[in-house]
Amino acid sequence: MIYNAIDRLIAFGLAKGLLEENDVLYTRNKLLYTLGLSDYQGSGEVAECKEELAEILKDILKYAMEEGLVSDSITEQDLFDTKIMDCLLGRPSEIVAKFTALCRKSPKEATDWYYDFSKATNYIREDRIIKDVKWQADSPYGKLDITINLSKPEKDPKAIAAAKKLVQSGYPKCLLCRENEGFAGDMNKPARENHRIIPLTLGGENYFLQYSPYVYYNEHCIILNEGHVPMKIDRAVFLKLLEFTEKFPHYMAGSNADLPIVGGSILTHDHFQGGNYEFPMARAGLRTEVKFKGYEDIRAGVVNWPMSVIRLTGADYRKLAELADKILLLWRGYSDEEVDVYAESDGEPHNTITPIARRRGEDFEIDLVLRNNRTTEEFPLGIFHPHDKLHHIKKENIGLIEVMGLAVLPGRLKGEMDSLRTALLKGEDIRKDEVLAKHADWVDEFMARHKEFNEVNAEEIIRQEIGLVFSEVLTDAGVYKDDENGRKGILRFIERVNAL
Repeated sequence: MIYNAIDRLIAFGLAKGLLEENDVLYTRNKLLYTLGLSDYQGSGEVAECKEELAEILKDILKYAMEEGLVSDSITEQDLFDTKIMDCLLGRPSEIVAKFTALCRKSPKEATDWYYDFSKATNYIREDRIIKDVKWQADSPYGKLDITINLSKPEKDPKAIAAAKKLVQSGYPKCLLCRENEGFAGDMNKPARENHRIIPLTLGGENYFLQYSPYVYYNEHCIILNEGHVPMKIDRAVFLKLLEFTEKFPHYMAGSNADLPIVGGSILTHDHFQGGNYEFPMARAGLRTEVKFKGYEDIRAGVVNWPMSVIRLTGADYRKLAELADKILLLWRGYSDEEVDVYAESDGEPHNTITPIARRRGEDFEIDLVLRNNRTTEEFPLGIFHPHDKLHHIKKENIGLIEVMGLAVLPGRLKGEMDSLRTALLKGEDIRKDEVLAKHADWVDEFMARHKEFNEVNAEEIIRQEIGLVFSEVLTDAGVYKDDENGRKGILRFIERVNAL
């Protein structure tokens, strides 16, 4: 069986363009060595491959477990099948040369190839991504995108136990460091032997392009700094994001903010996120058009969105970055007690911006989302953070992806919502259920609006109500609320920018 699996994997590599005919014997020998085989007893024939990679790797892992090369730990198996896939791949320089040659012809052709390559190498595990639950939900601000993330496997108990025995290493320093390329991984860190990254220059600095292994949206990419340096929002970042959209006009690019609570999960390594995807916020129009003094050629306004967003659109991206920096510098030190915004407390800064860049035809566009991370005794996780009543659905930080209208919800919700649907249809009291009780107040609220709740529409109603919760999450995270006080407040801020 194992020799047949080797032949099928080589056939897969040929079909996906990972290998050429002259690579077959070399690749076979690498696979034999990796699997601890001293000879080859296959047919030597490479048939056309019509099966999914996951099925081939499943057979190889079965053999590896039988021979004691790997245990039944998911973590160990991920480490091992990554090593197997690396046998099919060229050196980083070969991948970079291919991407560069394609990019000269068409940036989109280059990213199309690189995205397909990242899936074919199993760096993006499509068999897991397909398990994610995705839908759209109506809101007062248009359709929001919702996903329940099921593709990122939780560490199994064996992996956790094994990780405790390991000597802790600081190499690579984090999951975004370029040193992850080709890294074998261990029980604490994922294998990246099948990982290849593409060098870029942005703002005269060295960056690298890669895709997220857990693609939350189409062609979800990461642009990471060559150095392990912390996140920082400034004029240089605005320029880099806009320059990236000049190089890859079919991609958007944005950055998490640079402060805890309102930032993303990794603030220690400078990076951006992008992709070939139109987020709900990009589809939102302007609530109010405004003008900025000295920048009359830039179209500007407040976006009709639950968070506080100033949009700038124009032909000269350097001028957009200049105005964005002017807005940022004022916002850093801006306080407005009427909306509970204070720039600092006890010397700790609270104001920053989440920026997102994209193209609008020949024009460039940048959205500046005003953020504030102040906490109080009433709101210890953040004033402008999902409040307690929403934590049963979403408690985590509202970072770049959520800001743009895509909810990435925890995997636990899939099982909870299935159980909730069943319980409601049976008329059970969920307050008596240890797992479902946290949803009880929310259920009472929405069931009062849905007297027609039945077997046919139950799932759709629950999904739409989750969407409304996410809309409230974004509203909580918004500095200036979509009410009279909030609308006046953001216009006061814009007037202050114009007074500079």
